[in-house]
Amino acid sequence: MGSSPVRERAHDPRDLVSRLVSREHTGDVEGMAALYEAGAVLDPGDGQLIRGREVIRTFYAAVVATGRKFDFGQAVIRGDLALTSHPLPDGTAEVARKQSGGTWLWAVDRFAIAEVASRSRRPPGGSQRSVLHSRGYQFPKTLR
Repeated sequence: MGSSPVRERAHDPRDLVSRLVSREHTGDVEGMAALYEAGAVLDPGDGQLIRGREVIRTFYAAVVATGRKFDFGQAVIRGDLALTSHPLPDGTAEVARKQSGGTWLWAVDRFAIAEVASRSRRPPGGSQRSVLHSRGYQFPKTLR
């Protein structure tokens, strides 16, 4: 039985973005999921919510399998909350929360924020297709 790798924790919300990108580039799906609270919610922009760290791990396994690479982003910090983002084709927005030990984890993650904004301006009956799906991401059936 192998031991789990020791991963640095995020002591600043900007660390969350850099660790997500670094771990995604090396295929460390477990490490990507470890950046989220146990009950975190991730919205990949397709109208479905992904709840819980284990399902988030499955989501990121599918993302890593596509070969797509994230870029580094930024953070705005206010007390024990922070708004972070990194540049996917239509952007992301994440809410990070400071934990009791002084580290940070994401509580909410929203992909395709530009798609959400444009969807709110579309006439009724407009396309609800996610930017991630249109860019070639294929998610496991449990996440659809």
